[in-house]
Amino acid sequence: MKNTAEIQKQIIEAVNTVRKKNPMAGSITNTITINFVANAQLAVGGSAAMVYLPEEGEVLAQIGGAFYINVGGLLPIYEQTLPLTAKTLHDAEKPWVLDPVAVGIGTLRTELLSGFKEYKPSIIRGNASEIIALAGLWGLEGENKSNVRGVDSTDTVAAAKTAAIALAEWTGGAVAVSGETDLVTDGSIVVYSHGGSHFMEKITGSGCSLGGVCAVYATAADPFIAALTATAVYNLAGRRAEQKAEGPGDFQIHFLNALYNASAEDIANNPFEIEEV
Repeated sequence: MKNTAEIQKQIIEAVNTVRKKNPMAGSITNTITINFVANAQLAVGGSAAMVYLPEEGEVLAQIGGAFYINVGGLLPIYEQTLPLTAKTLHDAEKPWVLDPVAVGIGTLRTELLSGFKEYKPSIIRGNASEIIALAGLWGLEGENKSNVRGVDSTDTVAAAKTAAIALAEWTGGAVAVSGETDLVTDGSIVVYSHGGSHFMEKITGSGCSLGGVCAVYATAADPFIAALTATAVYNLAGRRAEQKAEGPGDFQIHFLNALYNASAEDIANNPFEIEEV
């Protein structure tokens, strides 16, 4: 089991590596959040590339260091793009992040997410209801008992713990569950990360951009450390941005600035607790 000091050291290494190498992490994300996802990836030191056509996804999956797939705001072309990209990533053994936005809503989304099971995403990031629903869809943790309401969660992070562990065990990667206190697990340990801001619920794209940042760090660290590093910098930046913001509008500006200015040591020292599974 990893201890606190070991985890903090690996977080620092991940942050410094990304800032030194400026790695590319491609994204297929929903049209509502493209700008915010790209800006967050750039702010932490990565290079962003946003695509939506099948051949673009296939090429970028091969040349990038990692990839982010978000199933919110689906376009018809995604029926071709997403399976091809996920298969390419799997075959090339490239790390990739899945955000199962609004899982359970619509036939196309359900079919796409069902097909992703065999391609085993390195990191799955979602709210509690989405994580519970995905585990149910994949037949990993009982019936689908989540209460998904569009992109909102009506389940607690604690309620998603078992589902998150089951998903991490299946993929061999990591799962990050966003909520008031975030949960990150690799199936053997669970880490609870603290911080953030209530303004995150008042803007579009805080969760989506976190998935994109997970992909950036996945170019420099194993899935668990990548997911935890992204979660930690978000919690740190959210807390710092809230101290300066007057509302959701300028919160976004202060948040991106906080992502950019956070030191590796500060990110590693953002409060968290470890729990053995």
